[in-house]
Amino acid sequence: MSDDASASEDSILQCEECLPPADAFAIVGNETRLHILEALWAADRPAAFSELRRSVGMRDSAQFNYHLSKLRGQFVRKTDDGYEFRQAGKAIVRAVLAGTYNQDPELEPFPVEGECVACSGGLQASYRDEAFLIMCAECQRPHGTYPFPPGGLEDRSRDEVLSAFNQRARHLACLTADGVCPDCNGRVRTEILEPEDLPPDKVKPIAEQDLFVVHECERCNNHIVSSVGLTLLDDAEIVSFYRDHGIDLNTVRFWTLEWCISDRHLEILSRDPWRLRVTVPLGDEELRVTVDDDIAVQHTERRARTGDAATEATTPTEAGDTEEPLGTQDA
Repeated sequence: MSDDASASEDSILQCEECLPPADAFAIVGNETRLHILEALWAADRPAAFSELRRSVGMRDSAQFNYHLSKLRGQFVRKTDDGYEFRQAGKAIVRAVLAGTYNQDPELEPFPVEGECVACSGGLQASYRDEAFLIMCAECQRPHGTYPFPPGGLEDRSRDEVLSAFNQRARHLACLTADGVCPDCNGRVRTEILEPEDLPPDKVKPIAEQDLFVVHECERCNNHIVSSVGLTLLDDAEIVSFYRDHGIDLNTVRFWTLEWCISDRHLEILSRDPWRLRVTVPLGDEELRVTVDDDIAVQHTERRARTGDAATEATTPTEAGDTEEPLGTQDA
């Protein structure tokens, strides 16, 4: 038996009665049906046939019933309380509200907080192709990029948009690190790759660095490339470490964290299998986080920082410190 056949038998999804994608798009590709979905969304509860018809503004009851019947089953369902959404119907309205299908705005570069990890120049943000890019205004080194639906730009100042982008990037990084595709919820495979091993036809590196974490969805082939540090943003020990220093890490914009967006605080402990250590400096302490080849945290250790060495830029090397730790914890 082939691997594909075996995987199919193990899958909990059986699609004998699934609606073909072309038919699904044909159903919602009608203005009246979109208005019905929008009216049901505005009601925010199960709605009766007559209520929906009035909201849409269609006098012909038979014609309205025809369009509503096309949505029933896949997008809405009839209950004792009226018509209500199924998840596919909500997804259609959310996509419209997000502006994914009908907006394509661009924002010219504007200054943002933080400085470049390569040249200490100022950073700027720009928006195009439904994604934000944080980049050095002087040397053009990227400091992070993630998709951001156009609807998120509405009714927000630049600072509010950046805060929303920061939280969305954290959410996407968290999902992919946990093995869930943010686009289709498929299974994500994670690899640690050196620059020469990056597949150029699929992956575009975000910056010059020594190691890349590549997340690839096995279902939709979505790729997300990041630094090692970026995958650790929501790690409980790192969050607690910042909290102990009076800082809520969730409010810190990720592109301002050198350990998060570069390899300057990364050490390679072994390559086969991969075993890496990210050092997070803060105040008079540093937190050392050891991860395996799945970027799963295996060990953490707090140590006192000595002199300025902890903040100097270093190339990933084999670890060899002998300082006494303040405390250690296995994951």
